[in-house]
Amino acid sequence: MAARTILDPDTGLALALAVVGSSTSPLVLLDGDFNIVAASVSFFDAFQLARGDAEGRSLFDLSSGEWNVPQLRALLKATAAGDARVEAYEMDLTGDRVEPRHLVVNARKLDYGDPEHVRLLLSVTDVTDARLADKLKDDLLREKAILLQEIQHRVANSLQIIASVILQSARHAQSEEARSYLRDAHSRVMSVATLQQQLAASRLGDVDLRPYFTQLCESIGASMIRDRDRLTLEVNADASPVPAQTSVSLGLIVTELVINSLKHAFPGDRRGRIVVEYHAHGPNWELAVTDNGIGMPKDAASASPGLGTGIIAALATQLRARVQVTDAHPGTTVSLIHGQWASVQAERREVLGEARS
Repeated sequence: MAARTILDPDTGLALALAVVGSSTSPLVLLDGDFNIVAASVSFFDAFQLARGDAEGRSLFDLSSGEWNVPQLRALLKATAAGDARVEAYEMDLTGDRVEPRHLVVNARKLDYGDPEHVRLLLSVTDVTDARLADKLKDDLLREKAILLQEIQHRVANSLQIIASVILQSARHAQSEEARSYLRDAHSRVMSVATLQQQLAASRLGDVDLRPYFTQLCESIGASMIRDRDRLTLEVNADASPVPAQTSVSLGLIVTELVINSLKHAFPGDRRGRIVVEYHAHGPNWELAVTDNGIGMPKDAASASPGLGTGIIAALATQLRARVQVTDAHPGTTVSLIHGQWASVQAERREVLGEARS
C-alpha cells in the first residue's frame, strides 16, 4: 500500500488557496463552519458577489440567503464529518438578488493531516442554459412526434378513402379484367394504409411485424376472400420489430405474394390455406408465403414476369435478400431470405400437412 503524504496545515492551506485562486471554474474553499476561506474569481463573477463581502462569511448567509438550502447544508455537514461527499448534487438557486439558476454541486473534504482545521472544497457548475436547451430540444421532439403522428393518421385515413373509391369502381367495372386490376390496386393501397396505422401507433419508430402482418392479411382477406370457410389466411410471425422503412417493403411483398396466391393457386372454388411466416435470428431473417394450392404451372419459367414479380424482385434487392421459390407438395412457397438463415421448410410442411388432413 502506498504511503500517504501528510502536509502541515500551513502548506496544505497554501496549496488549497493556490488551486482555488488559479481555477477558471467556480471553486469555493470552506472551513468547518462553512465560512468562505477563499473563492475563485469565476465564482464571484458568476454569482455577482464582491470578494470583500463574501470571504469570511458563511456560504449560507450570502446575498439574500439563497444558498441556505437544507439538503445542501446536510450534505456539507456529512462531508465535513468525513461520512460522505457531495457528488453531482443538483439544486435550484433562487433569490431576490439573483436570476434563477440550476446548479450542479460537488464537494469533498481536504485531508492534509490536521483534523482540527477542516477544509471543504466546493465546485459549482451552472447548467441552467444546458437544461433549458435540453428542455427546448425535448419539447421540439415531442411536438414533432405529435405532428408526425397526426400526419400518419391523416395519411392512413386518406388511403382508406382512396381504397374504398377503388373498390366501388371495381364493383361497377364492366369487364372482369378491369375489376381484377382494381381489386389488386385496392389491396395494395390497403396494405400501405395498414402500415400507416402501425406507424401512428409506434412511438419508437419501429414496427412490430406480428400485428402488422395480421392486420394486413385481415385487410386483404376482407377485400378478396368471399368465403372464409373455403380459403383461410394465417400469420405465423415471431415478435420482431423492424425499422419502419423495412416494414414498408416487407408489407408490400406480403401483399403481392398473398394476392398472387389468391388469384392463381385455388381455381374453381378450390379449398385451401395460405400461411405468412416471418422468423428472425439476430440480423438474419426469412419471410415466406406458402399456399397448398395447385402449384406453379409447368411453363412458369418461360412466362413473362408480371407487375407483382417485378415489385418483389425490386424490393428484395433493396432489402439485400434473395428470392427462393419451392414446391410445397402441394402448393408453392415463395421465400425471401436475408443472411444465413436456417430453413424452416419442415415446420411449414407440418403446418400445411394439417391443412390437407
